[in-house]
Amino acid sequence: MTYGEQLKADIARIEPALERYLSRETGEGYDRIFEAAKYSALAGGKRLRPVITLAFCRLCGGDEQKALPFACALEMIHTYSLIHDDLPCMDNDDLRRGRPTCHKAFDEATAVLAGDGLLTAAFETAAAAEGLPAETVLQCIRILGRAAGMNGMIAGQVLDMGAEHRQLTLEELQLLQSLKTGCLLWAACELGCAAAGCTDETLLEQAHLYGESLGLAFQIQDDLLDIEGDSAVLGKTTGKDARDEKSTFPSLLGQEACRLLADELTEQAVQAVAGVEGSGFLQWLARSLMGRTR
Repeated sequence: MTYGEQLKADIARIEPALERYLSRETGEGYDRIFEAAKYSALAGGKRLRPVITLAFCRLCGGDEQKALPFACALEMIHTYSLIHDDLPCMDNDDLRRGRPTCHKAFDEATAVLAGDGLLTAAFETAAAAEGLPAETVLQCIRILGRAAGMNGMIAGQVLDMGAEHRQLTLEELQLLQSLKTGCLLWAACELGCAAAGCTDETLLEQAHLYGESLGLAFQIQDDLLDIEGDSAVLGKTTGKDARDEKSTFPSLLGQEACRLLADELTEQAVQAVAGVEGSGFLQWLARSLMGRTR
């Protein structure tokens, strides 16, 4: 199987599982919230975070099927963050994954509740994981909570909101993005290791470094796409950063320097796992994200 085929196989495993976890017909008059949650969660996307979770579980010799609930939980958290990020009180965007954002397709209140519902469903899904020791499930829930919470992704969003209309230093921007974008990426790596029962401290450190480096490279590429990308291909509005007067890596460093830095960080991610047998897919995945158009 080629690495590209492996990626397709992982996504083909994630998609039906995600739909299954979110498909609940109550008949009690509040099915609309499930419809809104599925509208955003099943709208496509790269599925990068759950794919990385499965890949690290494989790397550590674990059973990918047992890691699937955690992979889907992470994608639910990611989707909730996108729904809320698009709200008028936040980034105020009308387009996500090539179609109207949740609050445009439904309404603002439903979008808020759909995001809340996805966040809660993520922990319900993770807690219901089967075939693993209770200690492992608890560890994975702790990883999810730490990455998504007020010392993780939420902190990054707070810093992001406070950064509008003012110039950040490079150090401030790196902290912001390491929290807002990076946290869920290193969580993906750690979840895969934890689901496999990995206790090798060196490998755990390598996994964290992979996610941390990839997260920053990914965000730099996103910043570049906001300037250079095609909205029709990207599936979301471009030019938002300039419109909102946000500090970005290109605004601080310039576009060419950003391309070089993204390449450097990608290689840092690759080298973090290069010495680990069976890490070829993860190395390929990191490199495949550079030069992406969406």
